[in-house]
Amino acid sequence: MIDSRTAPYAALALRVTLGALFLAHASLKLFVFTPAGTAKFFGSLGFPPELAYLVMTVEVLSGIALILGVWTRYAALAGIPVLLGAIFTVHGAAGFFFTNPKGGWEFPAFWAIALVAQALLGDGAFALRPSREVEAASGQLSVAPSR
Repeated sequence: MIDSRTAPYAALALRVTLGALFLAHASLKLFVFTPAGTAKFFGSLGFPPELAYLVMTVEVLSGIALILGVWTRYAALAGIPVLLGAIFTVHGAAGFFFTNPKGGWEFPAFWAIALVAQALLGDGAFALRPSREVEAASGQLSVAPSR
């Protein structure tokens, strides 16, 4: 049974953690590998180098949205293809364990599942823009009377 008193805080902890992971991962691409280096790496995998910029944008925007609790479900869902792409292009061939050379798919798969869980859970506590479904369920949604 789900404890309705603590579930919003569990969703908050998951949401902020996932957002921080995205920002950390994007920072690695932006400040360590550099955008040009990341684009070159994507090109070496057979992808258009421009795809790297889309991935970095998704990571930054999803990270910020998750931390703030803005469009939480969409932000979580937007990150899943990024992680699946990492699994199928880089980490999958390295085996399961993330400690393997070139990192296995263990961590990205867990991260993707956590994003699915976040999308199913919703915003959690202290979201700046709670989902309309949550507002409607709690009676906080104000609907203007029809004329």
